[in-house]
Amino acid sequence: MSAFGVTVRVQSEDFDQAAETTLLTKGRTDIGAVATFSGLCRGEGETLKALELEHYPGMAESEIEAAANAAVKRWPIDGLLVIHRYGRITPGEQIVLVIATSKHRDAAFDGARYVMDFLKTNAPFWKKEHRVDGQEASWVDAREEDEQATKRWK
Repeated sequence: MSAFGVTVRVQSEDFDQAAETTLLTKGRTDIGAVATFSGLCRGEGETLKALELEHYPGMAESEIEAAANAAVKRWPIDGLLVIHRYGRITPGEQIVLVIATSKHRDAAFDGARYVMDFLKTNAPFWKKEHRVDGQEASWVDAREEDEQATKRWK
């Protein structure tokens, strides 16, 4: 791991993916791969009005940092940035950004995917869906396919 290391931010504000990538890579000639994942809020077939994300401040950052540090120990990742938003997010808006840099693509891809799988299953965030039709908002349960994806890393 280089001096760039791991950066984790949990914030309500949107982020600029291109600017974040530039900050992580500018002037660096030691990296050969940048793997980026950006997650957006889906409209669920035009039925979703908004997604409300809640988190446990302090704990969310700590848990994400632990997962990011595990990725850096497992693969030769030079830099890893994770941004996860909370609050009310409408369809089409960004929710999460993971950027992993490495000398080679496999490490960058695997590190970014590992962190995303962790975020989907183990990060302390709770999601509530607000529907267009005015139905009472409901909490989102974990999905089996997300749990299965996480098992690949054990």
